[in-house]
Amino acid sequence: MFSYLRERFTSHLRERSRRRARLVSKDGRCNIEFGNVEQSRFVFLIDIWTTILDLRWRYKMTIFISAFLGSWFLFGLLWYVVAYIHKDLPEFNPSINHTPCVENINGLTSAFLFSLETQVTIGYGFRCVTEQCATAIFLLIFQSILGVIINSFMCGAILAKISRSKNRAKTITFSKNAVISKRGGKLCLLIRVANLRKSLLIGSHIYGKLLKTTITPEGETIILDQVNIEFIVDAGNENLFFISPLTIYHIIDKNSPFFHMAAETLLQQDFELVVFLDGTVEATSATCQVRTSYIPEEVLWGYRFAPIVSKTKEGKYRVDFQNFSKTVAVETPHCAFCLYNEKEAKAKENKGYDNPGFVLSEVNETSDTKM
Repeated sequence: MFSYLRERFTSHLRERSRRRARLVSKDGRCNIEFGNVEQSRFVFLIDIWTTILDLRWRYKMTIFISAFLGSWFLFGLLWYVVAYIHKDLPEFNPSINHTPCVENINGLTSAFLFSLETQVTIGYGFRCVTEQCATAIFLLIFQSILGVIINSFMCGAILAKISRSKNRAKTITFSKNAVISKRGGKLCLLIRVANLRKSLLIGSHIYGKLLKTTITPEGETIILDQVNIEFIVDAGNENLFFISPLTIYHIIDKNSPFFHMAAETLLQQDFELVVFLDGTVEATSATCQVRTSYIPEEVLWGYRFAPIVSKTKEGKYRVDFQNFSKTVAVETPHCAFCLYNEKEAKAKENKGYDNPGFVLSEVNETSDTKM
């Protein structure tokens, strides 16, 4: 019992450590960390728009609220200073004929309320600027202009965050596993991808990268060596009609990095297959990229995907997503090398063989017929 639990715990830790090692998670997030960056953090403030857009919602909302509250409180202090210098506050006991810079500012709270009314252009009419001092008029103009800038920037950042094509990518899903089986007489690696919306992705393009550790002939070790993986569908890998789930496949030929792998050695390999889908959102014309990854434990050798599309009696096409990631075991060669050797052997059986010892001698035919 203890040995069984220990084995399960060890396998769980091994699987967990392997999950931590993957570069791209299943939902497309990149697991990478930058250390000892010599460039200053100030460069991120130069491109403040992109920095704000890349922030998480909790940080963005904190900046959003802080920007408005901070500006209201700052200008509230300035309005209080103007009223204090001009001696408009009640503690100075102004005369009846005294004309204040701002009507009805009695303290810091009323100055804050006037600052809020000015910046958000509410204008209740109870507090207003008079023509008595130019400082108040200048401060009113400056706060109005700055308030429009803050409103435009922060509201634009929220709108851009909501409408980013990254959210559209969440409605594109890949199968949980990749499978390896025969397709069209060739050994292929297959992946299923589906669009959960009825709106299309225009100009879709699918490709992949195989990440693995390689050692060059010079002895250099490359941790994240990238190898191009070409994925195709029956209609090509560009401008896909992505209205229903598609099964993309990679042909495992002699130029494929999977050619020297076998069913018995697949789990011993150390690689990560990252799949990308690029397209343009039909509604907004914004570019969109969806990505996922597969490690050796998520590649099933000798399986194919179950059927998912059917036709109803009413003539409609129905997609059953219950079978989206469901796989069915099929007869599959245990390696690509064996499949191609088998094809070459069958091809030789259908051909004749020349006997190198056979010599064709020419015979001169003579005619004995006399006219």
